[in-house]
Amino acid sequence: MGTSTAKDAHALIASLRSAYSATPTKLKIIDLYVVYAILTAVVQVVYMAIVGSFPFNAFLSGVLSCTGTAVLAVCLRMQVNKENREFKDLPPERAFADFVLCNLVLHLVIMNFLG
Repeated sequence: MGTSTAKDAHALIASLRSAYSATPTKLKIIDLYVVYAILTAVVQVVYMAIVGSFPFNAFLSGVLSCTGTAVLAVCLRMQVNKENREFKDLPPERAFADFVLCNLVLHLVIMNFLG
């Protein structure tokens, strides 16, 4: 029972790795950016759990900034992906401009929330 589960897990990981190797480099870079943003949010939450949350607005601003940026990057990835039929008429330059504008608005709101 245990060996078949381990074999299934190894087969799943191998199939995911082979499928992801066909992903274009642009999308891999966006994926790394999303992972970086989420890891930064996790580090902030761990820091808050260890040290404390005295400036709670600063903690919320940091975590919301990281998660918001990650969500916007996922949206950018969806729009730039050539295999996504929903955004086939949208040029990548427009998708990137939307990403930058939305990030600007997000960070203006975050700066306002800091006080």
